[in-house]
Amino acid sequence: MVSAGEVLDIAPDVILSHDNTAAIAQIFRQLPHGRVKYPERLAITLDHAAPPPTPKHAQNHAQIRAFVQEQGITHFFEVGRGICHQVLCEEGIVGPGLTVLGADSHTPHAGWLGAFGAGIGRSEVAALWATGELWLRVPETLRVTLTGQLQRGVMSKDFAIHLIGQLTAEGANYMAVEFDGHAIAELSPESRMVLPNMMAEMGAKNAYIAPDDVTWQWLEQQLQRSRPDDWPERLAYFREMALYPDADAAYAEQHTIDLSTIEPTISRPHTVDHTALLSDVRGTPIDVGFIGTCTNGRLEDLAAAASVVRGRHLGKRLIVIPASSQVLQDALAQGYISTLVDAGATIGVPGCGPCMGNHMGVLAPGEVCISSANRNFRGRMGEREAGIYLANPAVVAASAITGYITHPAELEPNTR
Repeated sequence: MVSAGEVLDIAPDVILSHDNTAAIAQIFRQLPHGRVKYPERLAITLDHAAPPPTPKHAQNHAQIRAFVQEQGITHFFEVGRGICHQVLCEEGIVGPGLTVLGADSHTPHAGWLGAFGAGIGRSEVAALWATGELWLRVPETLRVTLTGQLQRGVMSKDFAIHLIGQLTAEGANYMAVEFDGHAIAELSPESRMVLPNMMAEMGAKNAYIAPDDVTWQWLEQQLQRSRPDDWPERLAYFREMALYPDADAAYAEQHTIDLSTIEPTISRPHTVDHTALLSDVRGTPIDVGFIGTCTNGRLEDLAAAASVVRGRHLGKRLIVIPASSQVLQDALAQGYISTLVDAGATIGVPGCGPCMGNHMGVLAPGEVCISSANRNFRGRMGEREAGIYLANPAVVAASAITGYITHPAELEPNTR
């Protein structure tokens, strides 16, 4: 039993890094250890600049591949496999009760499975490679109880933006955000993934949803797909490790939100908590739409976009990048990719794409993007003099059809 404010030495089950691995390795080589203490705990993906857009990025990837081979790291995922947070869930590397520390600010994503996921700095990751341990202060907990049910046309992304707008971008600084309430059971796995992921934008150290029947069903199906040889053992391990809130748990702050009251909500430039109802910014001109990222690049998101554009033609550019190769395969099988391409969308290689401003859709000065990503600060997509609105994927798709911020329900009936 521990209490908020205590400082503990933690030996994480998973240590995450991505294209920043080469930079972390440079720090690691300055330490006297030489070898990674627990190479089986490392998980490395090439996702942020994938495929590499410049010779410098290509060299970075080559250095990472050499480090992986040198250190005997088995959990390594090449260009095209997808975004680290999505891939580690699909591969059964993270799961209920595990501790995941990663050199990426959206590592709280793992909390949708009931894991403790937290982002840390590169120096801390290098120290973890060397020693296997790191100190952490136990965070206070902010509890968000969900009631009701999302209305038609409203997605969990709208709720996440709404919550951040209400509590501000600093509303959960170094706190654990716990989502509970009967409404959780009505949310699909993919809808749940959005919530812990977006809590990084509220300053959270980690976020958490308790595993339930929906979680275990998703895990069983996913493990059968990704680990056909040992999935029963892995699932049993997760069941053994799973943690649940104590009945008398202490909360620093509590909020109850009725999901049926949530409307489609937008983050306006240049902060996530600069929010507005879609109805209040309807008609704002846009130049490009982007659907993807670790927040909203999953099959459910591509399905929502495809349902909006089916039989229509885009009025503006639309870039669609699946979160992983598995999502891409499923979207191909379901026909979503052909529907999007028929409408005029551009499909990118699974990965982070333009989200952090490297390539595959960066903006020009003065351009306005409506995006399903998680951040919209100046320069996030490569150009400071550009504007980024955040919205759910269906709204992004509808806006790319009309050329201005649009609710999908406003589109003329499709007679094709």
